[in-house]
Amino acid sequence: MIELTINGTRRRIEGDPAEPLLYVLRDDLGLHAAKFGCGLGQCGSCTVLVDGRPVQSCITPMAALEGREVMTVEGLGDAKAPGPVQQAFIDEQAAQCGYCIPGMIARAEALLRADLRPSEAAMRTAMRPSLCRCGTHMRILRAVRRAAVAMGGGIVDPAEPVL
Repeated sequence: MIELTINGTRRRIEGDPAEPLLYVLRDDLGLHAAKFGCGLGQCGSCTVLVDGRPVQSCITPMAALEGREVMTVEGLGDAKAPGPVQQAFIDEQAAQCGYCIPGMIARAEALLRADLRPSEAAMRTAMRPSLCRCGTHMRILRAVRRAAVAMGGGIVDPAEPVL
């Protein structure tokens, strides 16, 4: 039995402590935003926040989560009331196929919780572990910038180009 908080709700999860978080989220709890991509923690499609930090849920065993807080994209907002990062991704049309977007949103959320005025280099570094095969990287970076402004931050250097 493992106790943790998922999207603000305290949960008790029974099962194999070695089972990856991704499987519990999708199969047991019906939270389908995080995607199975590579299963090796290399593509970022399964990224969620654990204690506010991005984590690849496909390689994170449940045993590592006792007492911790997990936030999925579903916990950030919904279709009727999207969170600021979600809304920025919508406004910038950052999704093409959409498969990587939940992981990208989770990474952007973690970055902006830590720094509402990230530099271009910090944004690129934070987003790098999540891969987008559709090539919407520039729209994703614009969405992160837009979210930073919406959350009360903005561009670090006014001379820095907004992509």
